[in-house]
Amino acid sequence: MPHSPAEQSPAERSPTGRAPATEAAFAEPTAPARPRWILGVVLVNIGINVAFFGPLQVLLAQQAAAFAPGQKEAVLALVTSAGAAVSVVCNPLAGALSDRTSGRFGRRRPWVFFGALTGTLALVGLSGAPSIAAMAALWCLVQLGANSAYAAITAAVPDRVPVTQRGSVGGLAAMGITTGILLGTAVGAAVAGNFSLGYLICGALLAVSVVHFLLGAKDEPLPRAALGRFSLARFVAAFWISPRRHPDFAWAWFTKLLVNVGNHVVLLYLIYFLTDAVRIEQTTGIPPATGTLILTGLYSAMVIATSILGGKLSDRIGRRKPLVIGSSAVMAVASLILALAPTWTGALVGAIVLGIGFGAYMAVDFALVTQVLPHAAHRGKDLGVINIANSLPQVIAPAIAYPFLAFLGGYVSLYIGAAVIGLFGAVFVTRIRSVA
Repeated sequence: MPHSPAEQSPAERSPTGRAPATEAAFAEPTAPARPRWILGVVLVNIGINVAFFGPLQVLLAQQAAAFAPGQKEAVLALVTSAGAAVSVVCNPLAGALSDRTSGRFGRRRPWVFFGALTGTLALVGLSGAPSIAAMAALWCLVQLGANSAYAAITAAVPDRVPVTQRGSVGGLAAMGITTGILLGTAVGAAVAGNFSLGYLICGALLAVSVVHFLLGAKDEPLPRAALGRFSLARFVAAFWISPRRHPDFAWAWFTKLLVNVGNHVVLLYLIYFLTDAVRIEQTTGIPPATGTLILTGLYSAMVIATSILGGKLSDRIGRRKPLVIGSSAVMAVASLILALAPTWTGALVGAIVLGIGFGAYMAVDFALVTQVLPHAAHRGKDLGVINIANSLPQVIAPAIAYPFLAFLGGYVSLYIGAAVIGLFGAVFVTRIRSVA
């Protein structure tokens, strides 16, 4: 019968007072992560983001228009907001549960597996959703599964990657995220309005993407003795991370929220922006879905380039904040370009500038965030709380966007507002003290 750390003999315990197996699970990594393991992380990020952004960029919009052509914006806002509300809860919850998962498969791999399985089945269900209510419910299930997998794969990085390598690995993970966004958008464009087929392809890509990580990744098992007695009250209370006790964590969360709100406002309504503001089909002959793919391709190419370069540069110089501030400001400039030049040429330039800013931001900000986590034993939960700042904008952005589009001047004022929000995010990064 296993002993708790307090019951173990000195021979069974390390000098720190923890059992050696427990210490191995919680220790700050020092050995560089191997390329094969990094490849698994990249592939999982690709699959998860195909599952997110194939629907978000194209398929949900097409399905909303099929159900209610005259109210497509409202239906899309309803469905995406419901899914984002699920992700706000699910991501930190799955991260916290993965922190407490013991067994020979480790803490993170089981959640990647079950999350991908749930997301895949829900995407298959979306392909035949009979109503708006079913569409919303199944999209919530996609969010539940994909966010569970994402919480686990994100926590695996500080589990295995030393601080001096996190910018580079963060850049490669960002490359995977962006490749998934591009691939998901390509699926939406390639199926030419057949969103049912698009959902099936996205589901298949999600399922395939996790195989390499599940079969090849080493995931340090957590001994049951390390868990202690479960208390629901303590478990729930742990999700509150005091800004007074951990101010750098709080500022990192808040700045990420602001920057992501600004970015999500731009991306969420991109296909409608091309249809209604740019009038792309009338002015260029390019279908809106194809235009979205072109813009996403340009954006993605820039993100991939700057995420890798920005991450490596950040590791080399040992500084995070200047790159986070600069990249946030570049994204704000992209929003202004779209606002002031609502043309196909303006959209092309805006997509390039947005990609340049967001790529560097994703890589370097992720590395910064991993350096302000309060507890090594709660990496999954703490990163899940951070990831609320990635998912909450899906709720906030439609709530911000709809009044602008309906009453306050349309896309010009909306994108100016997005630029202002993003600039506030850049300014508040200066309040983080423990990271250079």
